[in-house]
Amino acid sequence: MCYQTRLIKKKEELQERFRVNVEDLLHIEELELNKAFEYPETPIITNKNPKKISMYNWGLVPEWASDTSFRHYTLNARIETLDEKPSFKDVVQNRCLIIADGFYEWQWLNKSGSKKQKYEITLPNQELFAFAGLYTQWTDDTGDVLQSYTMVTTQANDLMSKIHNTKQRMPIILNRQDEHNWLNGNDYKKYKFPYSQNLIATPIDVNPTGQLGLF
Repeated sequence: MCYQTRLIKKKEELQERFRVNVEDLLHIEELELNKAFEYPETPIITNKNPKKISMYNWGLVPEWASDTSFRHYTLNARIETLDEKPSFKDVVQNRCLIIADGFYEWQWLNKSGSKKQKYEITLPNQELFAFAGLYTQWTDDTGDVLQSYTMVTTQANDLMSKIHNTKQRMPIILNRQDEHNWLNGNDYKKYKFPYSQNLIATPIDVNPTGQLGLF
């Protein structure tokens, strides 16, 4: 599963890449590392407002949830079971693009997971891309509204199965030509395939004693 993403591009680059309005984005430059369990507010494009970037919190809180603690379990959504899970089956048509230019995964180096190697995953030239997502909004007892999303995952491709070598999953990175169709509500089952284009995996030295390189 994916629990850390990266966005280091400026908002003007987002505007050019996705052809959307970014005038309301005031703190986009602060999002270099997004940690899912901090439930950060990050930029997405919804099918409700496809010409605008909106800021939503990572971790989907269903409309029927009693409180926001539920989002601990909805950071990711398996595409194979979207129509089975109560958290997701009612929002399958609430499509969004989750904007990023990288994400992070840990490779287990032994069976216990006590030794791990962290990798940064990007496209060539650090290009912007979009994860497939679902979104909703939740209202608390005082009337305050929380807008949130989940990241949809699928089986890992060859590269990611070597890195995410325990569960062998990966987030759905939409091919550029598929972004519009995802937003338009195309059958989600068409996106079960893992992303096949070239991804670059760079080992991150979390205890800086060695050299970085390409995987």
